[in-house]
Amino acid sequence: MNDNDTKRLSRLTAILTQLQTKRLLTAAELANRFSVSTRTIYRDIKALEQAGVPVLTEEGKGYTLMEGYRIPPVMFTEKQANALILAEQLVLKNKDASFVEDYLEAINKIKAVLGNNVKNKAELLTERTRFSQNVNSERNSNNLSDLQFALTNFYLVGIEYTNEAGKSTDRLIEPFAILSTQENWLLVAWCRLRNEFRYFRLDRIKKLEILAEKFSAHKMTLQEYFDKHY
Repeated sequence: MNDNDTKRLSRLTAILTQLQTKRLLTAAELANRFSVSTRTIYRDIKALEQAGVPVLTEEGKGYTLMEGYRIPPVMFTEKQANALILAEQLVLKNKDASFVEDYLEAINKIKAVLGNNVKNKAELLTERTRFSQNVNSERNSNNLSDLQFALTNFYLVGIEYTNEAGKSTDRLIEPFAILSTQENWLLVAWCRLRNEFRYFRLDRIKKLEILAEKFSAHKMTLQEYFDKHY
């Protein structure tokens, strides 16, 4: 399969997902979204039809899927699943009960299509994440997704960390939990330099590398950690 075939397959899959998401889509909308000509979209729609996908054309309106047709579940990457878990924790702080209920119903449907391995890691991440009541404060970090991945896969992480006094040190850490405070994101991790659990502000992590080495999981829940250290 050459590069053009790969791009077309990716586009066909994306068009199929878009058709499931929206009731009607025009050729012009799809062409603009994927930066191709409308003629290319016409060929793509025909290819989907030939593959057995029941795409219907509503004259003058656009394309739609036949009522009742179901596309096989979309598979999420682990990092995408982690992002959904983070969003779920944020939504749970919303004070509109009906909104929370609707979102949880939606997220449960999404979780249902996760593979068992990803689902187990998502559950671990849910247990190891805490939010403060104030979720409107600005939080700066470029490392949250990588740290979630390292936490759920037990990868050792190397960081360059700057403390409050502006002094930088290189650390090897074992990520344990992620906390949201009123000021910023905090990582709870076992620090091999200090030989104890430490808090690290994510905005003070200047460099981060997920290493190939794995560490042994710390056999306690986040609540047990709080009970032990506070």
